[in-house]
Amino acid sequence: MAGFADLNVPQGPDKKGLQSLLEAAARLGYSAVALNHVIDFKEKKQEIAKPVSPSELFPSLPIVQGTSKQLKVLTRLTLVVSDPSHCNLLRSTSSNIRLYDIIAVFPKTEKLFHIACTTLDVDIVCVNVTEKLPFYFRRPPVNMAIDRGIYFELLYTPAIKDSTMRRYTISNAISLMQICKGKNIVISSAAERPLELRGPYDVANLGLLFGLSESEAKAAVSTNCRATILHGETRKSACGVVYTVKKLRKVEEEETVPACKKAKTQA
Repeated sequence: MAGFADLNVPQGPDKKGLQSLLEAAARLGYSAVALNHVIDFKEKKQEIAKPVSPSELFPSLPIVQGTSKQLKVLTRLTLVVSDPSHCNLLRSTSSNIRLYDIIAVFPKTEKLFHIACTTLDVDIVCVNVTEKLPFYFRRPPVNMAIDRGIYFELLYTPAIKDSTMRRYTISNAISLMQICKGKNIVISSAAERPLELRGPYDVANLGLLFGLSESEAKAAVSTNCRATILHGETRKSACGVVYTVKKLRKVEEEETVPACKKAKTQA
C-alpha cells in the first residue's frame, strides 16, 4: 500500500451509505480505508464476530483518483474498554480477533491507557477527542507504546461538527504531542457521511492545529498508516518474540577484583 489512508470508517448496517463513503474516499485520493467494527463492553456483553470480507459487501470497489488501482479495504476491530477485565479478551488467542487487519483499543481510564500502551497486543490506541480527558498523559507508557510500534489515533470529524468538541480535540491532541513529540500519530475521520470526509491534504493541515509539524502531519495520513497496517500484519503472523540477554556479571566481577584479593581467595 502506498499513498494516503483513512483507518477509521465506521461499518454500519447501511451498505449503500458505506459504498458512498468508499467512493468519496477514493475520489478524494485515499488509496486505503479500514472499515471499523466497534465493540463497547459497557453497553452489553458482545461476541466478537468474524470480519465481513469487503468482497461480500461490495460487488466492485471504486478506483482511486489519479490512479488505475482499486481502493484497498481493510477490516478493523475497536474495543472500548472501561474495566481491566475487558482486556482479557485481547490477551486471549481468539481466532476471530486474529482475522482483523487492525486491532484498536479505546481506554477510558489512566490505568487502562497504561495497560494498553505497555502490555496489550494492539496496533492503535484511540485518544478521546469528544470530551475533556479524565487523566494526563505520562511519558513512560507513551514512550513504551512508541517503542512497541503502537500508534495513537486522533479523529478530526468531531472537530468539524461542533465548536465544543473542536476545543477538546485540539486541547487533548496538544497534550499528547507534548509527550510523544509528534511520533506515531495517525489521524482518521470516523466519518458517517461522505460530506464529513476531508481530503488528505486538508487533514494534514488540521494536523498543524493539533501541534504536529508539516512533515509529521503528512505522515499521520500516509506513512504512519502504512506502518500501522504492517504492524497488524506482523501481529497476525507472529505468535511472539523472545529476547535473550547473556549475563556477563560474573566475568565483570572477576575483572574488577584486585589481583591481591584474587590470590588471597584462591589461597
